[in-house]
Amino acid sequence: AAEKELLPGHHPFEWQPALKNVSASCHVGIINGLSGWAASVDDFPIETITRRFRYDVALVSALKDLEEDILEGLTEHGLDDSACGAGFTVEIKESCDGMGDVSEKHGGGPAIPEKAVRFSFTIMSVSVLPEGKDEAVTVFREPKPNSELSCKPLCLMFVDESNHEMLTAVLDPLLAERSAMKQSRLILSIGGLPRSFRFHFRGTGYDEKMVREMEGLEASGSTYVCTLCDSTRAEASQNMVLHSVTRSHHENLERYEIWRTNPFSESAEELRDRVKGVSAKPFMETHPTLDALHCDIGNATEFYKIFQDEIGEVFRRPNPTREERRSWRASLDKQLRQKMKLKPVMRMNGNYARKLMTEEAVEVVCELVPSDERREALRELMGLYLQMKPVWRATCPAKECPDQLCRYSFNSQRFAEILSSAFRYRYNGKITNYLHKTLAHVPEIIERDGSIGAWASEGNESANKLFRRFRKMNARQSKAYE
Repeated sequence: AAEKELLPGHHPFEWQPALKNVSASCHVGIINGLSGWAASVDDFPIETITRRFRYDVALVSALKDLEEDILEGLTEHGLDDSACGAGFTVEIKESCDGMGDVSEKHGGGPAIPEKAVRFSFTIMSVSVLPEGKDEAVTVFREPKPNSELSCKPLCLMFVDESNHEMLTAVLDPLLAERSAMKQSRLILSIGGLPRSFRFHFRGTGYDEKMVREMEGLEASGSTYVCTLCDSTRAEASQNMVLHSVTRSHHENLERYEIWRTNPFSESAEELRDRVKGVSAKPFMETHPTLDALHCDIGNATEFYKIFQDEIGEVFRRPNPTREERRSWRASLDKQLRQKMKLKPVMRMNGNYARKLMTEEAVEVVCELVPSDERREALRELMGLYLQMKPVWRATCPAKECPDQLCRYSFNSQRFAEILSSAFRYRYNGKITNYLHKTLAHVPEIIERDGSIGAWASEGNESANKLFRRFRKMNARQSKAYE
């Protein structure tokens, strides 16, 4: 009985109206991710392993886990049971991330490339509109929205995230359930009384690669640099700060229709310019935002390259040879390792990024930079960056760093000035995707959502570690110790 209680699907619940194309049974545990697909999918052979929970069952289970918190929240706000006639509203963050090599490591033999994708959700908040009041009251807010503990896995699939057909085939039933739930409300007993819940889904826990894939945009090297606005890379490097969020799932769908039908019989170039790089059918609705974790990583990569360029004084002689570049990189790595105990990494990761983006690291790098004014420029650049960063990292910036939030636009303006003057050689007609978003879109997103950091993909990413752990495949360790 205890086991049953812990498995999703043991709680009786119902939907009003009943969900379209979803069975009404409440006792569903882990199901085959391909259930709901016809057996004869001729055009695409499905050879994949995928396991998932039914979306509504998983949500019910997660809500039951929060039962005590919700009741506590109600008592705290002095709301009695009759006051919640209108029912609760639940905000859900969805995350989806591909994981590289997850084949088991046996210590010997070639590693077979096996890739996985994990889709998960987090209940961010539960609120209720008391009768006779205009403002909703939040009775539960997830205190650690980026912990793997609050991040509930929904679907695990052995699929390569770049294999669009496969990925969309596996996620399709899940999305069908999600759109059915948008039209309906859940009746579930909380604290011994039946209550009604409505769900709002926000797909924000995706990195840029996944967003582009889901929303039908060209890959991230595209001239259309941004998943939030229509700017091209050249425009974004000329005007670094003044852009507003314009893209949306709905608009992407419309643009795809234009791309598909070409109603004005334009040439490929004109057509592409009209649809701003939407050249595939948007598959899943994402909530246009910036992923704080990958923003960190992307910007640190960029700074790492700036550091190399400054060591080699690229602003003086624009076309260095590969050998020269290599030697600058080697001296940068050596310096960081000696002075800051930072081992060079193959691919930039979150931990390296956090250590690299510090005043201390800049001082260490400045020891290798010959001229004084370049050192000053680097110091100011990093100083501004460190002022800006808490704004898109904080779970609640208005509380945690109100001053930095107020100064953000001013700081990003100054940051952009330095880039386009002192570092002109790097930003002439080009800028990296995340740097553009950091400078141009942060204040607007925060004004709209209240936070960027809370909606990031970190919970899902750290749960990837657990997944590896459960598969007994600690990457690059042999299994000799068993």
